[in-house]
Amino acid sequence: MTTAAKRQLKLGAILEGVGADHASWRDPDLAGDASIDIGWYIDNARLAEAAKFDLVFIVDSPFITPDTAPHFLNRLEPLTLLSALAVSTSKIGLVGTLTTSYWEPYNVARQFGSLDHISKGRAGWNVVTTGLEGAARNYGRDAHFDHAVRYERAGEFVDVVQGLWDSYEDDAFPRDKAAGVFLDKDKQHALNHKGPHFQVAGPLALSRSSQGQPVIFQAGVSGAGRDLGARIAEGVFAGVDGFEDAQEYYADLKARAAAQGRDPDHISVLPGLSPVIAETDKEARALAEAQRGSVSIDKLLTQLGRAFGYHDFKQYPLDGPFPDVSGLSLNSYKGHAERIVRISREQNLTLRQAAERFGTWRSDFVGSPQTIANEIQRWFEGRAADGFILRVTRPRDFALFREEVVPILQARGLFRTEYEHDTLRGHLGLPVPENRWTRAPGQLAAE
Repeated sequence: MTTAAKRQLKLGAILEGVGADHASWRDPDLAGDASIDIGWYIDNARLAEAAKFDLVFIVDSPFITPDTAPHFLNRLEPLTLLSALAVSTSKIGLVGTLTTSYWEPYNVARQFGSLDHISKGRAGWNVVTTGLEGAARNYGRDAHFDHAVRYERAGEFVDVVQGLWDSYEDDAFPRDKAAGVFLDKDKQHALNHKGPHFQVAGPLALSRSSQGQPVIFQAGVSGAGRDLGARIAEGVFAGVDGFEDAQEYYADLKARAAAQGRDPDHISVLPGLSPVIAETDKEARALAEAQRGSVSIDKLLTQLGRAFGYHDFKQYPLDGPFPDVSGLSLNSYKGHAERIVRISREQNLTLRQAAERFGTWRSDFVGSPQTIANEIQRWFEGRAADGFILRVTRPRDFALFREEVVPILQARGLFRTEYEHDTLRGHLGLPVPENRWTRAPGQLAAE
């Protein structure tokens, strides 16, 4: 009888350049053009790899306004960026965001399949449906897809992409020079998909990589988002509000996955992590307070409005109750917006309080390196998370986490001291998916 592998903490790094808040860019040690400087990304990806992180993560969104946070205003396209990181690193996973609402499955299959080959099996796709309604106008549409349609489309989109990734069986290319046979034509397969949203013939002109297929990530918070994640995701960037909320999300997502016949352990739940670290807890709390005070209330209101399609909250009384937004469509970041409304009502928050809470990254991780490690362990062992995705922007913060917190986690046996695998699937403990064309006929028919 084999012994089950010990559960291991997973760590990712969101490379955010000058920051998705309105304060980090002013750090004197951070280059003002970090978000478009490939050298900055390469340096930080290599630092994350030296610390044995599982992956780096590149977020994206195809719509901005003049008030958008600095990193979003001026940043590199994820797949181009990750291709450069692929040849600048050797072990760390490379995960990029790409929307299903305004791309085509064939293009996405080809791009991520290529990244998977370039990186030798380290690619991951963060599947998003695009939250911001304004994105529609950048892609020739007058209106954004309805929330339910976005998720229906996303599910079919991923199915098509994964089908295209299986276009060739693993031994389709004998490359027999003596016999003059490059391809075994019986092992090339057209997809011939016809569905409600897409018609894609295939095959994709690209074989599978050493990890079979790129790893699928997702970040849904709403009910539809959780359902999609439970069906397709192998990693989830969880938007949660504290320990208890994280436990609820974790249990709910894993239960939904099990109900669909999946192994819940094949989904890693990874909340965002924005720790404030200092030598002592007291110093860390003072630093956190100073950072909160460095962002103006106008900037916080702008960030709060982003979840509601950049709704203008400056029109309401700051110290009045959180306004009634029931007239808004909530067709942007629906799950996040609904959570803001729910918590604001339950806790009777004023608009100012809601902006201070939701208008910037809220951290439950404030203290000395020992305190931060203790809290990470509590979340991990308390089944609130399988790991975390760390914001990387201010150099001091990243250095303290790598040099002070990670060694504590390693000493406790929670996190690796060396890589044991070469692929992202290997790091995350995921199996290589079997090619659908080599499965038993009964398995294929059941899909």
